[in-house]
Amino acid sequence: MKKQIMIALMLVTSLAAMEGTIVSTATPRITSDLSGIELVSWVYAIYMLATAVSTPIYGKLADLFGRKRVLLVGIIIFLIGSILCGMAMNMTQLIIFRAFQGLGAGAVMPITMTIIGDLNKEVQARVKAQGWISAVWGVSGVIGPLLGGFLVDTLSWRYIFFLNVPFSLLSLFMIVKYYKEQIQKEKRHIDYPGAVTFSLGVIALLYALLTGSQTQQWTDDLLIGLFSSAFVLFILFIWIEKRSPEPLVPLNLFSNSTITTVNFLTLFMGGILISITVYLPLFTQGILGKSATAAGFMLMPMPVCWTIASIFSGHLVAKLRPTYVITLGTIFLLIATSFLFSLTQESSDWSIYASIGILGLGMGIITPVLMLIIQGSVPQQKRGTAISLNTFTNTFSQTLGAAVFGTLFNLQVNANGGDSSMINSSFEHQKVDPDTLASVQGHLFVGIHTVFASIMILAFFAVIIGFVLIKKVGQKELSQS
Repeated sequence: MKKQIMIALMLVTSLAAMEGTIVSTATPRITSDLSGIELVSWVYAIYMLATAVSTPIYGKLADLFGRKRVLLVGIIIFLIGSILCGMAMNMTQLIIFRAFQGLGAGAVMPITMTIIGDLNKEVQARVKAQGWISAVWGVSGVIGPLLGGFLVDTLSWRYIFFLNVPFSLLSLFMIVKYYKEQIQKEKRHIDYPGAVTFSLGVIALLYALLTGSQTQQWTDDLLIGLFSSAFVLFILFIWIEKRSPEPLVPLNLFSNSTITTVNFLTLFMGGILISITVYLPLFTQGILGKSATAAGFMLMPMPVCWTIASIFSGHLVAKLRPTYVITLGTIFLLIATSFLFSLTQESSDWSIYASIGILGLGMGIITPVLMLIIQGSVPQQKRGTAISLNTFTNTFSQTLGAAVFGTLFNLQVNANGGDSSMINSSFEHQKVDPDTLASVQGHLFVGIHTVFASIMILAFFAVIIGFVLIKKVGQKELSQS
């Protein structure tokens, strides 16, 4: 029965992860059919925004009403959103339906990890199961664009969303049939004021970050107003949580030094991951002259090595302290980012494959063990909330990373006399004379090199956090989780 539950959890995880990236290769066809190309970035952004806002709320609801019930609601919302996206008649409708889809996806990652923690009492078994979920998440995110391109070329972009229907129904059936849960009947309190203020604050902050990263107009009155509103709303949220009998996010989680340390590591890892996803394809296409398909395959070593390392991580935990395993993973991250920083305009394809593969090994080793440490650092009745907070941190880190690295990239390009129109020409090597192309590639290289230097610094701090965790977390604490 546990095997069937794992299959259902892996299935729904793959759908939610894939939806974040599968539309990337379909956007030209979508904008052609629906018009509104100026809104295309929001097809991605609104999904991520809705997922980030809803994740902590689902985690708290799962602690109050049970994992099974809340996960089923999330899958149903995701299913309805997928059907509506496939039926969208214009870009505005698609963006609204993508938000609805993202609200459903917000339930998937934190609750699947929480269920795994509940089902597997032994540390090694838990890490193995979480490793499989982590591997599915990483692989699905990279395979998504390839599958999206195939569906667009052979059928229609609408099948990108309709594909979710049979698999969502199958996961619903398997969870209803096989997952049995005992829920303690007690008086429950839902923190509605906290949920509202938190959601509005996150929406304001992420909307400002997403808009600013696209326009680079950080002193715009709208962005200043959004950042100010987010600050006020978060202060109000803290005031509400201190007085709530059942807070949405218990503030004592932030006083738990282990949870805080793990979330900082997650923040740095998310920043590294989003920078690789965005800027490595720019490097391979704009500087090395590869096609879009070839640039996509340059990322493939990451999910492959991520999968292998996630599975192997369970075996390492049986022989080493989990914190030692995390530190080993952060060292892999530092090695990989150092290799990326050393890339030049003459670098070989194999040097890139090796760098991305090592990065995948580091991510795959770390991710499942982080979940283990979180679960061992809080009582079971707060497990869903703690995991959802970590999941929110991961989503937020990628939004923040996209904004920060986008700003660094543009500042470096502009400081050296380049601009975005020049950079765009680097992707059309045959249409640009050699002297202009060399100049443009030089500007592009400086910008990307700065980004790679920044993520190498993040990886260095990740290694330090790994050593901090060794001192904070004991084997005994984890074995009793």
